[in-house]
Amino acid sequence: MFKALTLSFSLGLAMLAACDKGPTKSNAQPAVASAPASPSAAAVPAPAKAPTAAVDGTKFGAGVTLTETTSVDAILADPNAYKGKTVRVEGMVVDVCAKRGCWFELASSTPGQKLKFKVTDGEMVFPVDAKGKIAVAQGEISVRELTLEETKQNAEYEAKEYGKAYDPASITAPKAIVRIDGTGAVFRDKI
Repeated sequence: MFKALTLSFSLGLAMLAACDKGPTKSNAQPAVASAPASPSAAAVPAPAKAPTAAVDGTKFGAGVTLTETTSVDAILADPNAYKGKTVRVEGMVVDVCAKRGCWFELASSTPGQKLKFKVTDGEMVFPVDAKGKIAVAQGEISVRELTLEETKQNAEYEAKEYGKAYDPASITAPKAIVRIDGTGAVFRDKI
């Protein structure tokens, strides 16, 4: 009994420590339904809202409210044109954080290119089995220009994380990290 409790506690600590890449700019809170405070509060109509994009599927965070979709290709082709802007993207989920479920990657129509959708750990938790599903996601585009040294450190980290070969001599120019700091997403099985 004590061994099982100790093992459970140890696993819990390991999960808390895993995959924390720091906070994002996202301030979205997990969606929580609440009942009206009083019967009279229920009778007051809600203020009119602008049309929203109802998306069917499994909702995470604030969901998706934008109606216009920006292609992943367009964002990756000119990330600085979208930097700081809130966008809606759609695409196939090609990878999900296996440690904390704090990010997923959307495929571009260009082979090998993808865009990461990142949230603060625990804010939203994306299931690993979402790979292959279609995601409609919304958030702010973040562009971080790395130095050459930071680019090498990032490549070394990714090589260790994904079990890939790493040759520091092959990295000769700095890169930029482009991602969506997410506020909401919806996963569905098909387009």
